[in-house]
Amino acid sequence: MPLPERWAVAAQYALPKQALTRLAGAFASARLGGLTQAAIRRFVARYGVDMSEAADPDIAGYASFNDFFTRALRTGARPLAHADYVCPVDGAISQFGAIQRDQIFQAKGHAYSTRALLACDAREAAAFDHGQFATLYLSPRDYHRIHMPCAGRLQRMVHVPGALFSVNPATARGVPGLFARNERVVCWFDTARGPLVLVLVGATIVGSMATVWHGVVNPPRPAQPRRWDYAGQAIELAQGAEMGRFLLGSTVVLLWPHGTLRFNPGWAPGGAVRMGEALGKALG
Repeated sequence: MPLPERWAVAAQYALPKQALTRLAGAFASARLGGLTQAAIRRFVARYGVDMSEAADPDIAGYASFNDFFTRALRTGARPLAHADYVCPVDGAISQFGAIQRDQIFQAKGHAYSTRALLACDAREAAAFDHGQFATLYLSPRDYHRIHMPCAGRLQRMVHVPGALFSVNPATARGVPGLFARNERVVCWFDTARGPLVLVLVGATIVGSMATVWHGVVNPPRPAQPRRWDYAGQAIELAQGAEMGRFLLGSTVVLLWPHGTLRFNPGWAPGGAVRMGEALGKALG
């Protein structure tokens, strides 16, 4: 790891990440008129956000920074590929591939267990032994709603408290077990081809995460995990349907059991992806 990256990662251990995130969340939800509009314009210019894709391309139409950041796209901006699994987000491929027994590859020299990521018991985690995973990073410029890669029926959700390290590529290379250390929301689905888990991973400045069935999950941020059982509620989401959103950028980790799919052969770590493009083909 280059020395500047090491310094940047080391500095994150000392930062008051929780306080910074609370402050950012308060600003992002505030309706401050001209100050909000100025902040949005600066953000758009700084990160090169393509507002022509937004359902409302007029910056003046957003009352808060959160409204802008979770903006909807115009109809037809993300057509769904004819594929068994489609990409759930706009972003970049951090890593993807096979789970080595129960170990998920994070970056060179770093891996973490499915049990740690999911905050579940060994029996539940074993469903993904030798399975497959994909880790997708959403940068600040990206569209920040998360969609279903295939149709699924919600079974349960867990909010896992944790750290709030940045989830950018440099931090992924430098912080062991990053995605299993950070705060996250774990969503379990049943699908026509078996279980699917989508994990929404929080980060520094990510004020909150929300799902379409619950609304804002965090804050609050209690010390212990919170669990919700939806098995009896028939919450079914179609392929491509919105399932959640981030308030500022972060990462999504997807898990499948062994032998579920073959990834898009055009995928490679570091490559850009868009919501709705082909992610993979079902096996069997």
